[in-house]
Amino acid sequence: MKILAIDTSTHVMGAALAEDDKLLGEYITNFKKNHSLRLMPAIDHLMNELEIEPKELDAIAVAKGPGSYTGVRIGVTTAKSMAWALNIPIYGISSLQMIAQNGKYFSGYICPFMDARRGQVYTGLYTSDNGCVTEVEQDRIIILEDWIDLLKEKQESVLFLSQEWDKHKESIQEKLSRQVVYGEFSDMLPKPSKLLEVVLNQGESISSHELVPEYTQLTEAEKNWLASNKGKKNDG
Repeated sequence: MKILAIDTSTHVMGAALAEDDKLLGEYITNFKKNHSLRLMPAIDHLMNELEIEPKELDAIAVAKGPGSYTGVRIGVTTAKSMAWALNIPIYGISSLQMIAQNGKYFSGYICPFMDARRGQVYTGLYTSDNGCVTEVEQDRIIILEDWIDLLKEKQESVLFLSQEWDKHKESIQEKLSRQVVYGEFSDMLPKPSKLLEVVLNQGESISSHELVPEYTQLTEAEKNWLASNKGKKNDG
């Protein structure tokens, strides 16, 4: 079974391809540049290097969010379009669960997070059993200080995985002290190969029509629409 994995939910853009339980190739970049212009050439390059035709793919996996609204949309739209055109199933995996997979051998709690601005983070809490990462606190957007208070109540070690770790480490370490563990720089990076690991361990495929992005919060357009229509009666 050949599976293509795609991630564009942050500044990191990546694609990976596996056959059964063997990773055949992975392409990752980590800089701020338009994913919409670079994703398909990256996929094409990877598949050409591996001498695999699109018609040979059996499924596609994609990081479905949360993350950058534009980034998530690009990745999910590309994955859905390819899966529909090839008539193959798709796996939509939490972007946070993908990052949490980097800590799959940690014995305590695993906390991936992404900066969501205005003092907020996208985050969730996971544990791992023999390399299989499972969710214990649902993915959400939350004020970082409130999240830290929740973690403090756990009274157990927490492995933090995030590209924004340096931005928030002082406030986290100040409150959680000895509970804090953080990954090496490579552990902080989202990797499409980790999407494949999740799929192999516990993924359930769906049709391309069923997959929807997980933004975790309203888009700016939706917020503005709700604000402008607040208090108006439904004429229908």
